[in-house]
Formats: sequence, C-alpha cells, structure tokens
Amino acid sequence: MIERHITFSVHEGRGAEFERFFAAAYRPAMSRSAGFVSVGLLREMDHPSRYQMVLRFEDVEAATGWRTSQAHQALQPELNALHAGMEIVAYDVLA
Repeated sequence: MIERHITFSVHEGRGAEFERFFAAAYRPAMSRSAGFVSVGLLREMDHPSRYQMVLRFEDVEAATGWRTSQAHQALQPELNALHAGMEIVAYDVLA
C-alpha cells in the first residue's frame, strides 16, 4: 500500500472554499479511481491556511493512475487557484 501526504499552502481567506472543493469535487472523483483506499483532509492548528491531504492507494500504479487520469487533470485548474504551493511526500505503508 502507498500513502501520499500533500501539504497545501491555501491562499489567505480561501480555506472554506478549499474545504468545500475537497468535499464536493476532489474526494468524490478520487474515490472512483481504481485502487483507491482512502483520503482525508487535515488543517494545521497553528497555521490554519496549511492543509494536508492524506491519500492511500493499493499500490504505486493505482496512485499514478489517479494522478494521470482525466478526472484528476480536470480538477487541477480549480485546485491550483486555491493554493500558493504544495509539497508531496510518498510513503510505503508498513503496518
């Protein structure tokens, strides 16, 4: 299993919009992707404009399939308009 943590620096004042986009568009699209396991959204307590998505897929191929899918590509313009940058870290799930 693979887990990816994606940290977003959301534009000031757009946190609620980012959260709505995640719940209404991003999570539903991802959940239909082959090999999808789970996705969650966290907001930093000390820096409320920083969010982290925690994604799990069955394997690297499934994660790559989502990242290169038409559904993911279609969501990118709206997602990119909501944040000033992101950092991605991938993990092998051991236990």
